[in-house]
Amino acid sequence: MNAPEKLKQYDRDAQVVGNIVHLEHFNVIVGDQRLATLFYVVGLGGTRDPYIFTGLENMWVNFGRTQVHLPNRGGKAPEVLRGTAGFVVPSLEEAKKRLEHAGSEMKRILPDVKTKFSWREKDGTIEATCPWGNRVRLHAPAPEFGRAELALAYVDFDVPKGRAEGIARFYNEIMRAPARFAKNRTTVRIGRDQRLIFTETAAPLPEYDNHHIQVYIADFASPYHWLKERGLINMETDAEEWRFQWITDPRDGAKLFQIEHEVRSMKHRLFMRPLVNRNQGVTNLNFVPGADAFRGTY
Repeated sequence: MNAPEKLKQYDRDAQVVGNIVHLEHFNVIVGDQRLATLFYVVGLGGTRDPYIFTGLENMWVNFGRTQVHLPNRGGKAPEVLRGTAGFVVPSLEEAKKRLEHAGSEMKRILPDVKTKFSWREKDGTIEATCPWGNRVRLHAPAPEFGRAELALAYVDFDVPKGRAEGIARFYNEIMRAPARFAKNRTTVRIGRDQRLIFTETAAPLPEYDNHHIQVYIADFASPYHWLKERGLINMETDAEEWRFQWITDPRDGAKLFQIEHEVRSMKHRLFMRPLVNRNQGVTNLNFVPGADAFRGTY
């Protein structure tokens, strides 16, 4: 009698998604749509959404299945993430050319306007700063980002010393998203290959200015009830969305870090909305019929 065939073993834990299924966007107020276009569209290679907010009050910029929301609030100070937004782009070499061009255009179009725009290569990535000080890190496609070739892959927040471990407890126990604390940093897994990161720093942090991130979650009710019981819900948007600002330690109720979470259910009208993405390399000089759209994965 033949011995039973040994079944191949797989790492099933690697397939766990957790309760937060998608990090869709971060939102920061900008001061000038011309500068925002030059940085996020021309420089980073995003695509302005052609259907929603096509005027001057806001602009949504698509990166694969993710976005950056850039409202212009008429006199309100620009907002700055207290951290770094990490993007995957198809080609760092092409991104360098685009950022160089974007910087030249800022000087040509707005020669008297001082900005915080800059970029540099560092450790196999490109680190860039938007005209108002938002920090961005561009990565080439890599296994750690799954199949994505164009995406908002993570937001890495700067948090005060001693806060990251409690933040891990909050996401594990309240948001029910897999979170790991190690070496003064908490990493929260989102969906297939996205992350929220909280890195401790001794540097002083600026005051929170109301920028936000947006996530979709599967269990829409349990985190809500826990936060509601503690007076931590700051906006009851509608039946499919609520918001909170304080990440709180479930062990003792200590407030750890302030960042508004726009939380949507998977029944939300915008969940999995198809986003238009352009081929970043197409110009009028190299145009080929049928090559306008981005053909990579995200």
